[in-house]
Amino acid sequence: MLNLNLNWLRTFEAVARLSGFTAASQELGLSQTAVSLQIKALETKLGHDLFIRRAKSIKLTEIGKAYLPSVRNTLETLTISTNGLFGPDLKSTIVVRASMALIIWLAPKLGEFKMLHPQIGLKFVTTIWQESIDTQNVDVDIILAPNSNTIANLEKLSEEFIVPICSSEIAENINSIADLEMVTPIHILGFDDHWTRYMAEFGLQHEVKLTRLMVDTSVAACELVANNLGRAIVIERFAISAMSTGQNINITGDRIPLKQSHYLVKKDVTKERKSTVLIFNEWLRTQFLKQG
Repeated sequence: MLNLNLNWLRTFEAVARLSGFTAASQELGLSQTAVSLQIKALETKLGHDLFIRRAKSIKLTEIGKAYLPSVRNTLETLTISTNGLFGPDLKSTIVVRASMALIIWLAPKLGEFKMLHPQIGLKFVTTIWQESIDTQNVDVDIILAPNSNTIANLEKLSEEFIVPICSSEIAENINSIADLEMVTPIHILGFDDHWTRYMAEFGLQHEVKLTRLMVDTSVAACELVANNLGRAIVIERFAISAMSTGQNINITGDRIPLKQSHYLVKKDVTKERKSTVLIFNEWLRTQFLKQG
């Protein structure tokens, strides 16, 4: 495989596009001699002439014409990939880690934030992939933790409540909390005791053995519920968020305290991003206060 210098390829594309060494040298910020030498080096490496040189003009050879589209595609792909991964100004882009459900809850509100702070970039990562992203800095970390938590670096954003949800079709046959036991329960991993706790609040017992469907996020649970596959119990704000988007979901019982809250983890951030993080955190607090 040929080991080609990327600068030679960029120079080749510029000369071909601009039809001349002089114009290419001006665009690339190189001397005309440097451009000529790079093209000659590329031709020597490839073993073929890429241009027909005339006194006052140049044009591509047939093999040069055939080679140009591949070079352009390669350079464009590299540019898109580079801009996508490294293009944003890292000093004004903050990484926010939260559950998938919370990110979806925040999504409709982000338009307001971007309008107020267009200079701030946001990169969201989910807690599902926490282990794989521990190598990158997380500027804003939002977690769900028990209310009894006494860790000093946690700031409570809101207390949460849980509610049962069913599809509209199933909800038509639910006249009491007891009727929920007739519907297949959907279990969300990590929320193992929610159904037991909810039913006990009304003096009822949850049959754990009935569980046949399990998912690892509230978002997935809502999708299964919307498709008439059973009942689930989720945090109230996430149920309301799903319903507001038109999902086939109904809340089919009173809410009860979850005895857990969303917390903002106080983190040390770089000096360059500190003011940006403070702006986002203040906006975040406001969103929870609006829909507490």
